[in-house]
Formats: sequence, C-alpha cells, structure tokens
Amino acid sequence: MDIAFSSTTELAAAIRNRKISAVEALDAHLAQIDRHNAAINAVISLDREGAYSQAKKADAALARRATPGPLHGVPFTLKDTHETAGMKTTVGFPPFADYVASHDSPVVARLKWAGGVLMAKTNVATMLSDWQSNNPLFGRTSNPWNPERTAGGSSGGAAAAVAAGMTPFDVGTDMQASIRLPAAFSGVYGLKATEHRVTLAGAFPNPGGAARSVRLMSCLGPLARSVDDLSLIYQIIAGPDGRDTDLAPVPVETVPKLDLKPLRLAFAPSFPGLPVAGDISAAVENLAKQLQSAGAIVEEARLPKLDLHDNLAQGGALIGMMMEAAQPQPPEQPTPVSRWFEALARRDKSVLAWDRFFDDWDALLCPVAMTTAFPHCEPGTPIKVDGKEQSYWMLPAYGAVFNYSGHPALAMPCGEDRDGLPIGLQLVGKRWSEARLLGVAAAIEPLTGGFRRPPAY
Repeated sequence: MDIAFSSTTELAAAIRNRKISAVEALDAHLAQIDRHNAAINAVISLDREGAYSQAKKADAALARRATPGPLHGVPFTLKDTHETAGMKTTVGFPPFADYVASHDSPVVARLKWAGGVLMAKTNVATMLSDWQSNNPLFGRTSNPWNPERTAGGSSGGAAAAVAAGMTPFDVGTDMQASIRLPAAFSGVYGLKATEHRVTLAGAFPNPGGAARSVRLMSCLGPLARSVDDLSLIYQIIAGPDGRDTDLAPVPVETVPKLDLKPLRLAFAPSFPGLPVAGDISAAVENLAKQLQSAGAIVEEARLPKLDLHDNLAQGGALIGMMMEAAQPQPPEQPTPVSRWFEALARRDKSVLAWDRFFDDWDALLCPVAMTTAFPHCEPGTPIKVDGKEQSYWMLPAYGAVFNYSGHPALAMPCGEDRDGLPIGLQLVGKRWSEARLLGVAAAIEPLTGGFRRPPAY
C-alpha cells in the first residue's frame, strides 16, 4: 500500500480494518512532507506533537473496539484560514502572525469529530487576495509539476500538498475560483458547493470578534485526489451548524451512483469574450466526444444571454462592498445601502438565468481557467495564453462566473497540456444539486484518467 498516495477513503478503510495504524498513516505523510516540502513550500505551521498524540488516541480507540468515525485516524491538512484551537491561523498576514483561536471553526470541529488527525496548515495568498499563494510570513508555494510555475491561489498550498502526497485532503475557500483554479493547476479535484451550503463561521481569522462581512459568493469545499474523496468530505462538512444563520436547511443527500447513458450534459469549450488556451478548449471537446460515444446525451451549450464581463465586474463590486464593511475605519464616503440592493438585484438576474439553463441539463462541462499553471510573476503581470498576453485579472473568470451565480462547481483533472502541465476541467450543476453533480463527476471520472502523480513524486 502506497500510503502517501492512497485516497482518503482507502486510508480510512485500511485504518478501520487495522491493516495499517493511524500512526503509520501519519508517519508516511510526515515523511513525504519532510522529503518534498522544501521544494514547493506547501505545508506550514506543522504540529507533529499534536498529530502524533491524536493518531495514538485513534489507535487506542480501535484497540478498545470503539466505533470509528468516517475519517478515523486519517491525517489531513487545512488551508491557513480556518480558525483552529491551539494552532495559528494567519492568512499570510503579518498582523495575524501570532493569532490562535480559542476554539475550532465548525468545519474543523466536524472533521475532527469524524476522526481526522490535523497535521498542519497549508500556505495561502496574503489575506486570500491573489491567484498565487505567496505572502510575507511563509513565502511562495510552487507547483509540484514544475516548481517554476505557480500552484495557484488562494488555496495553492492545499492543492500542491494534495498533489504531492503530503495530505490526502484539505479544505479550501472559494470566492473567485480559489479552490478550483489551484486544483486545476496542480492536477487534483476541488469542489465549490452551492453558496450557503457549507458554513463560513470561523472560516477567516477574527481576533477582534468583528461582524462577519463575507456573506456572499464565498464557499468552503474539499480538495482531494478522487471524486469519492470529495463526496466523503463534502458530506461531513456540509449543512447547518447553529452558528451561520445564512445556511439553508437543505438536506445533504447521499451521492447517487449514476450511469452515463441517461445523463444530459452540455459543454462549452469557451465562454463569449473570455480567453482560453487551445489545449484546454480541445480537452473539453475531446471529453465531450468521449461522453457522447459512451451514451450520454451531449450538446454544445447555448449559454444564458448574459454579459459575463459585466457579471464579473458586478461580482467584484460586491466583494469590494463587503471588504469596505470589514474596514476598522469606514471611508469618508461609504457606499450607499441602495447600491448594495441594486447590486443584489442585478445578481438575481444572473442566478435565475443559470437556474433556467440547468432545468435542461444535468451538468455543464467547461474550462476552469483561461490557462494551465503559469510562471511565478508579480500580481497584475499580463499572462500569456497561446502566446498572446491576457489580463492577469481574467485568470479566474470561468470559475468566478459561478461564484457570482452561486451554483455548485468542481474541478477535475483531464490530462496534460503541451508543456506537460495538468489540465483541469470544470463541471457545474444546478443549485443544491451537489450530490447529483458528484455522481455525474464519478461517472465521468474513468474517461479522464483521474489523478496523475507528478513526475518527481
């Protein structure tokens, strides 16, 4: 058993059946961190002592024949944004360098309740505000496939650690493709659930106990090396928690096992006005042909008649208003409340247009981002896509469209480009349909080749 690259579900079963111990699982992942982290700088704030203590307790519980949880003894990491008792939460921001929360966030508590053993945090962009994971506290994270390339952001450390076998899963945050873009860049899976499906309580350090400002478009979700692992972690962390009143009381359904033949799948090699590399659009078209050959009903999408550039701009404006509300000192001329309601009304049109689109389709297959992993650069530097310079700020556009609309979306690996870098494709579904979306992804997974181990690992 290759413990470091075993899936979460495989590890949980092996520990539960006492084929390996929780300590052995932890040993293997810490060895992988020790061997490779210096090259990619994905893992930070390592808690060896605490992790070994928890792993030993997990083994002792099994020896007493205690009923194991779904993650019993499985080691894992968390993006450095979740509040965790006894461990620093910094978001790469110097003023938070020594912040330690007094209690775990609901998501962290659920993962621990399920039996998971928290090893460490993973690196992020400063204040989660870029598509490269680099900050003044911990430095820059590199891509396991090519250290000269970025692992993406803001969940870049999480994606790189999963790809490099340092952890079987992580949980990221996604406001503008911040789970899906790094997952695509590093060749792993990442899920952004429907907005208000997973609690945001404790999902950002809050030393002063300020009112939570991020209440729209952001979502938590797992990064892992298989659809089954996304499904397992999603079902643990989703649902009302008693602290986040925005959460909808929608049941967290069991992921169904689906056949391809009755599925209706739309595909879009690109979106109007949004750039995309030819290798990525070709991967969408090639997979669509395979799906059709396998018996699915597949058609090129007639996308909603929306001005996507305006949608992205409006999404950025909403984020700006939320950030304004979070400032300790309000601006001299704060944004009028009427503009907030106008922005929400404009957003409603996009949400409803995509809802109507998904009345006819089980899922939409499309790009995650306009390019594969790009070379490290200063934020704002134009990015070359098939030799043509494109705006840096368009990097997450394909993913951010669905942050604006709130629909669930996941990134899944689908081969490599001409430079040998992972191509990630996006699968999007109807709101509140995560279980079915994951079932669709599982049915598609055999055609994509699934996770591929980076060459140096």
